[in-house]
Amino acid sequence: MQIESEIARHPGGAVILDGAATSKEIRRQLKEDVSRFIAETGIRPTLAAILAGDNPASQKYVASKEKACARAGIGSRTYPFLSTASQAEVEDVLAELNSDPLVHGILIQHPLPKSMDEPAVLSQLDPNKDVDGISPVSMGRLLAGMDAFHACTPAGMMELLRRYEIPVAGKHAVVVGRSVILGKPMAILLLDANATVTICHSRTKNLAEITRQADILVAAIGKPEFFNGDMIKPGAVVLDAGYNRVEGREGDVGDVDFESAARVASAITPVPGGVGPMTIAMLLKNTFTAAKKSIP
Repeated sequence: MQIESEIARHPGGAVILDGAATSKEIRRQLKEDVSRFIAETGIRPTLAAILAGDNPASQKYVASKEKACARAGIGSRTYPFLSTASQAEVEDVLAELNSDPLVHGILIQHPLPKSMDEPAVLSQLDPNKDVDGISPVSMGRLLAGMDAFHACTPAGMMELLRRYEIPVAGKHAVVVGRSVILGKPMAILLLDANATVTICHSRTKNLAEITRQADILVAAIGKPEFFNGDMIKPGAVVLDAGYNRVEGREGDVGDVDFESAARVASAITPVPGGVGPMTIAMLLKNTFTAAKKSIP
């Protein structure tokens, strides 16, 4: 819970959902918990990342993950592969990590090179170590309401809603995007929180008419500043999960035109500093949970 004096607002009135500050608080508490866990068990929670190819965004994310792990006292390993690596090479390393008792969480950085069958690789991942929550088994467990790790970006957005005490039950949530790492699991988590959920995508007709009905709008379509204030219901909560590079502009750009949206919404995540930091915080939190569950 955040007190009023800590809550920043846009000049247009919207509450700024500060993922950077919230993530920092989560990681501060996690560092204390990890330190206590290591002292009591002698086990250091450890995350291994498989990074295949030369995608700059993936490399940046894994580098950020390594730094965050170090700050939290969590062990970190990275297994890089060239884009020319075979699927068999990646799966061999994955098999070793699955059976390694010193590794508690495994991140297969998305996307894998196009030469690889990504769903097939993910299907080889031990669901008890799938701290990114995107393997077929993890997704199936989530859909069935069973215990599973939740995909980190959706989990981070749900945590922001909880910490800012934004009601979800009974609200109309519109998720624009249907990827397995974001749109689909986010829709399920919102549904589990008793929202009424509409899923939209690139082929949805009259999209603006639907987004203007949303009490909670999740923008995950991968198009820079696609959503503007005219597409948002007055008083809506806007969660911008987009990270786009635009030629000639510095830094990342979200899927939402922040300035126009913030003059209509009641609360909104900025880019950067909104959803992104929460993703890594949830990854670390899931890794710690996996370590605790590994103890017989």
